Amino acid sequence: MTAVEAANKILDTMLGHLGFTATIEVQDSGEGPCLQIHTGDSEALIGGDGDRLDDLQYLVNRILRRHFPGAERIRVDCEHFRSIQEDHLQEEVLGIAERVKASGKAFQMRPLNAYYRRLVHNALAAHPDVASHSPGGDDRLKKITISPK
Repeated sequence: MTAVEAANKILDTMLGHLGFTATIEVQDSGEGPCLQIHTGDSEALIGGDGDRLDDLQYLVNRILRRHFPGAERIRVDCEHFRSIQEDHLQEEVLGIAERVKASGKAFQMRPLNAYYRRLVHNALAAHPDVASHSPGGDDRLKKITISPK
């Protein structure tokens, strides 16, 4: 059994214990393997702002690493929620960058987790007129500042 097959089984078992009837599709993404959940009760599974998906993903990866210590990180998504969120974030960041460029004033974004902060920094890495900065520290959620160069 491969690590992805094991992760699929772990997730399927967890969803069954939680009372969800779902189909899980294994997809390859630019970020590695993704377990895409298809269910009629996606809102309950996603939670507010994807917090339940984050929790499921965390648990799947923790359990998986016990049995496959070198396994790559598995993403867990439901009805393409994360993909849609990432697209919206990218559009938002580019709009903010244009406002910062036009006004010459820095802008501080809402708190984001490490994954979304990395998406923001990557989206702005090649932007000629703005730079992005995250504060140091151990906080899980941090605010990125987008400032003119």
